[in-house]
Amino acid sequence: MYQFEAEVKKRKKKRFMVKTLSILLIILAVVAFIYYMLMHYKVVNIYVDGNVHYTSDEIKEIVMEGPLGDNSLYLSLKYKNKELKDVPFVDTIQVTIISNDTIRISVYEKALAGYVEYLGKYMYFDKDGTVVESSNVKTEGICQITGLSFDFMVLGKPLPVEDETIFKKILSTNQLLTKYSLDCRRMDFGPGGGLTLYFGDVRAEFGSSDDLDEKIMRLPKILPSLEGKKGVLDMKDKTGKSESIIFLPDNLTDD
Repeated sequence: MYQFEAEVKKRKKKRFMVKTLSILLIILAVVAFIYYMLMHYKVVNIYVDGNVHYTSDEIKEIVMEGPLGDNSLYLSLKYKNKELKDVPFVDTIQVTIISNDTIRISVYEKALAGYVEYLGKYMYFDKDGTVVESSNVKTEGICQITGLSFDFMVLGKPLPVEDETIFKKILSTNQLLTKYSLDCRRMDFGPGGGLTLYFGDVRAEFGSSDDLDEKIMRLPKILPSLEGKKGVLDMKDKTGKSESIIFLPDNLTDD
């Protein structure tokens, strides 16, 4: 009887040890698997393209948020057939898994035509005049538009200006500035639609938008000679032919 009970206890102890060892092996296998998944799919190389408003590091923080944000397998599941939206100034962000340790983040930012200041904020609008973003931060490379008259504005709606053709003028002017690699800080539309472009402290007055291409194409040769100067560059009725250009320094116009 005693020998039988001892045999039963021995078998129970053996089963317990086998069960415990099995559990430990399973836990060890799970830990090893998790470690493998974390290390093998750890993102090392990150390529970011298309970003202007945000730095590459800021884009990485947006996309790779959370405790598993640096795991390519997790990111592939998170962004499978899905684009990241609802990011200010951005239409979409696409995440492509190139390999287990490499991803590409493609940023498609909203095409901004300019901004106006309204109630202490910078209101950015697109080529159609639709207000697409409101921000406390001024974005470099986006031209300030002044001279527009409106009493209110609604995010997601066009700016309520009297002459909606003004947005076509803004678009065409921006295209010319890009064409000739000119950095314009401010675009002003005066009474009657007279156009003035601001390049640092130089104010280029164009008057009407007639022959604007011929006028703007002359600026890349003129502006370098005016660097450090402050005044008015008279571009009214000046085309690419023989007319001379007049620059009036502010210290003369103020006298």
